Amino acid sequence: MAGTKYDAVIIGAGQAGPPLAGRLTAAGQTVAVIERKLVGGTCVNYGCIPTKTLVASAHTARAVRRGAEYGINVAVDDVTVDMTAVKARKDRIMLDDRHGVESWLEGMDGCTLIRGHARFEGPHTIRVDDQVLQADRIFLNVGGRATVPDIPGLADVDYLTNVGILDLDVLPEHLVIIGASYIGLEFAQMYRRFGARVSVVERGPRVTAREDEDVSTAVQQILEAEGIDIHLNAAAMRLVKRDNGSDRFDLYPHDGADPISGSHLLVATGRRPNTDDLGLDVAGIETDARGYVVVDDQLRTNVENVWAMGDCNGKGAFTHTSYNDFEIVAANLLDGDPRRVSDRVTTYALYIDPPLGRAGMTADEVRKSGRNAVVGKRPMTRVGRAVEKGETQGFMKVVVDAETNEILGAAILGVGGDEVVQDILDVMTAKLPYTAISRTMHIHPTVSELVPTVLQEMTPLE
Repeated sequence: MAGTKYDAVIIGAGQAGPPLAGRLTAAGQTVAVIERKLVGGTCVNYGCIPTKTLVASAHTARAVRRGAEYGINVAVDDVTVDMTAVKARKDRIMLDDRHGVESWLEGMDGCTLIRGHARFEGPHTIRVDDQVLQADRIFLNVGGRATVPDIPGLADVDYLTNVGILDLDVLPEHLVIIGASYIGLEFAQMYRRFGARVSVVERGPRVTAREDEDVSTAVQQILEAEGIDIHLNAAAMRLVKRDNGSDRFDLYPHDGADPISGSHLLVATGRRPNTDDLGLDVAGIETDARGYVVVDDQLRTNVENVWAMGDCNGKGAFTHTSYNDFEIVAANLLDGDPRRVSDRVTTYALYIDPPLGRAGMTADEVRKSGRNAVVGKRPMTRVGRAVEKGETQGFMKVVVDAETNEILGAAILGVGGDEVVQDILDVMTAKLPYTAISRTMHIHPTVSELVPTVLQEMTPLE
């Protein structure tokens, strides 16, 4: 079937799609960007931008309550949070960002922004409602959405996901969160600081299960110190909606346990790709058992001249991995630069306060690899800048290959951890020895200046 012809069609306007459209149109190509929901994707609308805006409000609320610790007289009993104003600030910042991306695409010479649901009618033919588009090259950037687990009684309860909770303009009396990973814990601390009672229920034996046990333990201690109740090993949890005309419910972590009675429920148990309604089978595009588009090291699918970027390819569920996907694709197509996914070092952050910055392998992963390694660790109580700020929770940990002297991984849980880890990440990417940091003069007083000390005090990893 004939249709409007473009040089390239990009399905999804998340973090990879718009900048790729910019590079392609700058190279003289015609591009159609198709978006069925909100321009900007998860990061702008439901993820990084709105949640970190809320984190900032929550941090300020706690800082005000801690005023006396710093010699500031504050009537703590009078500190209240105006959730309507908090939400309005979040909405304003988020909408400014979304409108900025929309304006960029709409004003881009050679680019057509099409609103609607794209479906394949062939390897290089796309239908959007009554429009048919054809392109030599097609790029998928369709993102993901929250996974809803199969929990007895959940279907009877009005629950929220990471999307719905952003619409709240009231303070929950008791927020119950299912899932003790990154999204769930960020909202847990945030709403506790706003003034809600918060309980976190996790099926597994610890929070942040992908991290080393010492990291998980420290994260749990930080949250519990702020009054968050954490219930672990809740593999047999079930929910019962109260039959009183309200939205309240009871969550039983396991058989025989006392119920947790909540007013609001957040389900934060993982993500899944938005690939199940695109007609990928019609195009012959391969997906794995979880629905992720199968790609090679340069993000090409099994169908010629079709690529997949961002959360939908299973190579990383972060804004920065999506943007790096764009950079890899653009480098290969336009710059003659054969960049690969395998060149990058895994890195991310958990934005509780203090944050966790991560790069490379965990210590557990290093042990399982059989490498001969050494590790350096230092508590934030021995970091002068953290003491001065009154933020001494957490620690720094860096693991190094004892034979090559290359840094294998780092976990910086503490004030500025999401920024400090960048120094380590740069050295890892450059494949330089750890001495590139340990022998560098750093600014005093900073948190980063103690990284060299950590690297000079390493012992064998046991």
